[in-house]
Amino acid sequence: MTSTSPLAPTRSAPPTTSTLDDRIAGALIGAAVGDALGGPVEGRPPEDIVARHGGRITGIVGPWDGDAWRTARPIAPYHKGDGHVTDDTLMTHALVRVYGKVRDHLDAYAVADHLVPELIANLRWIPELEAEALPLQRIFLAEKWIVARLHYGHVDPREAGAGNIVNCGAAMYMAPVGLVNAGDPRAAYAEALDVAGAHQSSYGREAAGVFAAAVAAACAPGAGPTSVVETCLALAKDGTRAAIEAVCETAARHRDVEGALRPLREAVAPFDTVGPDYRAPSLGARRPSRLHSIEELPVALGMLLAADGDYRQAVLGSVNYGRDCDSIATMSGALAGALHGEGAVPAEWARAVGEASRLDLHAPARTVAEVAREVFARDTARRRTHEAAFIALAARP
Repeated sequence: MTSTSPLAPTRSAPPTTSTLDDRIAGALIGAAVGDALGGPVEGRPPEDIVARHGGRITGIVGPWDGDAWRTARPIAPYHKGDGHVTDDTLMTHALVRVYGKVRDHLDAYAVADHLVPELIANLRWIPELEAEALPLQRIFLAEKWIVARLHYGHVDPREAGAGNIVNCGAAMYMAPVGLVNAGDPRAAYAEALDVAGAHQSSYGREAAGVFAAAVAAACAPGAGPTSVVETCLALAKDGTRAAIEAVCETAARHRDVEGALRPLREAVAPFDTVGPDYRAPSLGARRPSRLHSIEELPVALGMLLAADGDYRQAVLGSVNYGRDCDSIATMSGALAGALHGEGAVPAEWARAVGEASRLDLHAPARTVAEVAREVFARDTARRRTHEAAFIALAARP
C-alpha cells in the first residue's frame, strides 16, 4: 500500500482530553457520524463499493442509486446517504431520551415503560424518509419486535427478547449505557444485558453487553484500543469472546485498516451466521447459538486496533468493509470518540451530518452527561448505605 491510500494511517497524536463531557460528546457524535457515512453502502461487498465510487470512500457520499433512491431496491424508500443517519442513531437517541426521563440506571422494564412509547407515540424527523414520522415506521423488524412483544403481547420485559432474530439490533444503540457507566465496564455490561433482554437473546444480547462495556472502558483515563479490547475479552462469553479474540489477533498484525479489510472478514467468518452473501443469509442465520457471534462488534474492535484508535481511519475502515457497515462504523465511531473526545471527530463531517439529518448532535450528549453525574451520585449514596449496613452486620458477635 502506498502512502497516498485514503485509508493510510495518520498516526498523528490524538486529542488530549479526559473530561467526561468531551468523551460523551465524542462517543455519541462519533457514532452518529459513523452511522451516516456507512448508511449509503450498507449491505455491499467492499469490491462493489470500490467499483461504485471509483476507489475507497473517504467521506460523506450520496445514495447508491443516485436520484433513483426513492424506487431503488432493496432499500427504497429510504434516502441513505448525503449525511443522513439511519436507525442506529434513531435508536441510540431514543435510549438517551429514556435516560433523560428515568435519570437512573435502566432495566428491561424501562424498555417497556419508556422506550416503546418513544417508538410508537412521538413523531420525530426521520432523515431517510425526509419527513416527520413515528420511529416505528423506520426501524427494522428486529426492533419492531420490541413493540409487538411488549406493547401488544404484554410479555415479561426480561424475557421478551427470546425468539427474536439474533443480530446487532440491540448492540447498535447501547453506547449510552456505557457512557452512563463511564469507567465501570462491568456495571455497563450488566446493565446492558438487562436492558437488551427486552430485545435480544443469545449472542445478540451478549454483544450488547460487551459493546456497552467497551464504551465504558474507552472512557477511562489512560484508555487505549488495547485496554478496550482486553476489557471485552475479560467480560465476553462463548462465541462472542472467541470472535473478538480471533479478529483482534488478526487486527494486531496490521498497521492500517486498508490491509486489514479482507483479513478481518476472514477472521470473523467462522463465527458469523449470515454467510458470505450479506443480502442472501444462510439458513442458519440469526439463530441463537453459544458458538457464534454477530459480525459487527468484533470487526469494529478490530478496526479500532488496526487504526490505533484514530477516529477517521477506524470509521473509514468500517465503512469500506461493507456488509453491515453502518452499524460497524457506529460502534467503531463511538469507541474512538470515547477514547479521544469530540475533537477526534472531523468537524466537517459532524457539521454536515447534523445539518443533513436535522439533528442537534450535541443535545443527546448533554443529556447523558447530566444523567451520568446524577447516577454516579445515587450510586455513591447507595454504596455508602450498603457499606454502613454491612459494617454494622459484620461487627455483631
